[in-house]
Amino acid sequence: MAQRRLGVIMNGVTGRMGKNQHLVRSIMAIREEGGVTLSDGSRVQPDPLLVGRNPEKLEALAHEVELDNWTTDLDAALANTDYPVYFDAQVTSLRADAVRAALEAGKHVYCEKPLAEDLDTALDLARMAAKVEVRSGVVQDKLFLPGLVKLRGLVDSGFFGRILSVKGDFGYWVFEGHDQEPQRPSWNYRGEDGGGIILDMFPHWHYVLSGLFGRIDSLVCTGARHIEERVDESGRGYAATADDAAYATFRLADGVIAQMNSSWCTRVYRDDLLTLQVDGTKGSAVAGLRGCKIQTAEETPRATWNPDLPNSLDFHSGWTEVPNSSHFENGFKEQWISFISHVVEGAPFPWDLVQAARGIQLVDLALKSWRDGRWVRVEELEL
Repeated sequence: MAQRRLGVIMNGVTGRMGKNQHLVRSIMAIREEGGVTLSDGSRVQPDPLLVGRNPEKLEALAHEVELDNWTTDLDAALANTDYPVYFDAQVTSLRADAVRAALEAGKHVYCEKPLAEDLDTALDLARMAAKVEVRSGVVQDKLFLPGLVKLRGLVDSGFFGRILSVKGDFGYWVFEGHDQEPQRPSWNYRGEDGGGIILDMFPHWHYVLSGLFGRIDSLVCTGARHIEERVDESGRGYAATADDAAYATFRLADGVIAQMNSSWCTRVYRDDLLTLQVDGTKGSAVAGLRGCKIQTAEETPRATWNPDLPNSLDFHSGWTEVPNSSHFENGFKEQWISFISHVVEGAPFPWDLVQAARGIQLVDLALKSWRDGRWVRVEELEL
C-alpha cells in the first residue's frame, strides 16, 4: 500500500510535555514505526514542522530528533498549505490566540488542555471550529493510562454493582525553590500567566469523571494558595498568585459522589501520584497510573472499630492486582494515532473542542463555587 504524508505544525514542543510526550514519544515514535495504519491498510506518515519562540532551543531540539524543519514564524507556518494540522502545547496563556489563528487559516487543530483560560473564549473557539468545518481534538491523556483502562474495564463489566462513590487523590510536593530546584515551571503559580491547579487539573477531572462514571450534575470546591512565595528559574523570588491546591466534591447524574483532592503542596503516602478509589455494592478498586487493585464483597474483611486495641487486620493484603490483559502503549501516542486517523479518514474522535470547552466550564464553576462558598450546578453547554 502507498504511504501518504501529513504535515503537522507543532507549536510549543521545546517545553517538557511538548517535547517528551508529544514529539519524542508520540510523533517521532510513530515515524520510526512507519506511520499510522489506516482502515484500508495504507499508511500516513506525520511530517512535523517545529514552531517556537526561541530559535536556539528550536534548532537544538531539531538537531536532537534529526529534523530539518523548524521556524519561529508562526504566521508563515500557518500560511503553509503543506501542513494542514496545527498542534499546540504552549503555556496556557498563549494557546487560545494561536488556536484561533490556526482555525482562521483552515487548519485541523489538536491541542493540550486547557484550551483557554475562560469559558467564553473556549466556546468561541469550539464554535469557530464547527463553522470552518475542520477536525479538532484536545488531549485527554488520563483515559489512556493503564490503571484507568483497567478501571474502565471493571466499570463496563459490572464488577462494582451499583457504584457509590469515587475518591481521587492527586498531587505531590513541588519544591518552592529555596532549598531545592522546583520541578514545575514558575508560571504554574502565577494567575496572571495562566497558572493555577484548578485551571490545570479540572479539565482532566471533567473527562475522567464523565468518561468513566457519568455526567457531572453539580459541585462544590474550595481552592487554596498554601505557599505564597516561590523562587523562579532564574533564582529570583516571586509572589505566587495562583491556587496550588483544590478540594472538590462532585455529584454525578446517577447519584455517585466523587471527591477529588488536587495539590502541589502534599507529600505522597500512597501507591502513586494519582489514585482513584471506586466503591460499589459488589466490590471496590483502587487505580493508579499503571496498576489497579480490586477487592470483592466476599473478600472484604470485617473491620471493627476499637481504638483501645492494636489493629489486627492488614488491610492492604486483601486486595488483588488486576493483571495486564494486553500491551499498553504510551497514552499520548495512542491519542495521536487516533487523531491522525480522524483527520485523514474521519475515524471517530469524541474529544473535540466542544469537550475541551466543557472542561473549562468545570474550571469556571469550581472557581465560582470557591468564590461564593456554595454548590453550583453544571448546566448543559449551548453552542
